[in-house]
Amino acid sequence: MRLSQGFWQTYKETPNDAEIPSHQLMMRAGLIHKTAGGLYTYLPMAFRSIKKIEKIVREELDRIGCYEVQMSVITPAELWKETGRWEAMGPQMLRIKDRAERELCVSPTNEETVTDVFRKTINSYKQLPVCLYQINTKFRDEIRPRFGLLRGREFTMKDAYSLHMDKDCLNVFYEKMYGAYVAIFKRMGLDFIVVEADGGAMAAGGAKTHEFQLVADIGEDTLVTVPATGYAANIEKAPTQRPGLKPQAASELTKFSTPNQKTCEEVAAAHGLDITHTLKALVMQVVRGEKTHYYMVMLLGDDQLNEIKFKNAMAADHARPAQAHELEKLGLIKGFMGPTVEAQGLSVVYDLTVDMNSSYVVGANVAEHHLKGFVPSRDTKGNVKSLDLRLAKEGDVMNGQPIVMKKGIEVGHVFQLGDKYTKSMGATVLNAQGKAITPLMGCYGIGTTRTLAAAIEQNHDQDGIIWPAAIAPYDVYFGVIAKAEETKKVAEEIYQMFLSAGIEVLYDDRGMGPGGMFKDADLMGLPCRVVLGERDFAASGEIEIKVRKTGETLKVQKNALVATLKEKLQSLGKWA
Repeated sequence: MRLSQGFWQTYKETPNDAEIPSHQLMMRAGLIHKTAGGLYTYLPMAFRSIKKIEKIVREELDRIGCYEVQMSVITPAELWKETGRWEAMGPQMLRIKDRAERELCVSPTNEETVTDVFRKTINSYKQLPVCLYQINTKFRDEIRPRFGLLRGREFTMKDAYSLHMDKDCLNVFYEKMYGAYVAIFKRMGLDFIVVEADGGAMAAGGAKTHEFQLVADIGEDTLVTVPATGYAANIEKAPTQRPGLKPQAASELTKFSTPNQKTCEEVAAAHGLDITHTLKALVMQVVRGEKTHYYMVMLLGDDQLNEIKFKNAMAADHARPAQAHELEKLGLIKGFMGPTVEAQGLSVVYDLTVDMNSSYVVGANVAEHHLKGFVPSRDTKGNVKSLDLRLAKEGDVMNGQPIVMKKGIEVGHVFQLGDKYTKSMGATVLNAQGKAITPLMGCYGIGTTRTLAAAIEQNHDQDGIIWPAAIAPYDVYFGVIAKAEETKKVAEEIYQMFLSAGIEVLYDDRGMGPGGMFKDADLMGLPCRVVLGERDFAASGEIEIKVRKTGETLKVQKNALVATLKEKLQSLGKWA
């Protein structure tokens, strides 16, 4: 593309609402235009990269036998009501009505739509397994859209859905899709980690689910890795342990005064205690179906509850901290609660880190008092249960090996949905014996526009973007510093050489000075920069090549230019 004829504008100033590097650089480099909060127009440079991301995705999914479709962005309420998600999706779902007052929504995801396609199209085991995918627009009405394309309201996503007769078949295809995802992100040249994840409301209980995370300092997800074993998991999933805990011998249960000391930190500081010899009590409300239960969760004094682990362990539809009026009804005093209480509808559960035979300080269930010498296995009222409930943190280990915490941006997620949607929507398939069974589903997503932003977040410096070669808008930035017509003629010949060789080139023929031209080149950050300088070329016939990622600079003759560039682009992963 000739820049003199192209649609591209860069900016010196960083927009006030651009909080992170990828958002700042995408705005300054003329990749996106903000239409409204969380809504963006993809400008030509960004759109070229998005299409390259989509091309890689399509090639790898087609390779494992998936079929591309395109589902409607607007979907009827009836489908969502069949699965109960019309209400469950809450305010994230943008609901609308047509002129006939029929309820519709702008699709935030498409499990219901594709299940409707499956149930009306597939009726025999002979048609399975099958996987359909699309690359399409989604809308989720985020309460606080931020970080540019990383947390927008409208976005482009690849979502795929597979249908299977049984779990073995689903497992086999899941591994194929897992492998395709690995190939996709490797081809893009991105630094990623695959982590065990919690599927939340999407995945079937106990089913496989993995996240593909790009390592980046501003990542919203915390990842737990074990370098010694290669294990990685989202912090919501990781079952870590605390090393070096010292149990205390059992002693007599004694009440003591703790005025205005409501937290474990305050009690430990006031009485010279090791905080790991105190227990924190949290009361959680759990809803299963139409029934409500309350649990007192006991953790070491400096640990935090992992609410996702707790919700899963309780097989809860919903779980939240109990409110003040609920504690009062249970006869509990906030800040002084402990597991010696007996209240109807209240159960006690311990985190696995708590030594059930050690001695601890706990709330006395009396205002301004705690108990010391409390032994969980001896002094807990009611049944005793221990589960992995704590949130992993720095200093933990897994099977004796130290963990390393990293930040990541989720760009892909694979789920085993089981019969969650096929059952609720009445989708059945006849097996080899002619019996109708409920098939199983898998779901596989990649945020294509999110991947674009995450790639920039992972690959930039103080001067601008450093594009991975496979998804860069163009391969080469070609700048010319010349006044003589003869040199400009040589530049035109070089430009045509690039085009003939299949090198995607951004030809800066705007006639700018070198300062502004080089700033724009670094800001855009294409893999290679080629500069035809009139004086150098006249003196030696040399043309400068600079590799953006490494800073390597070399000078070559015109006849070696294309071959050298292809070699550099190959080494950078252009044709991975």
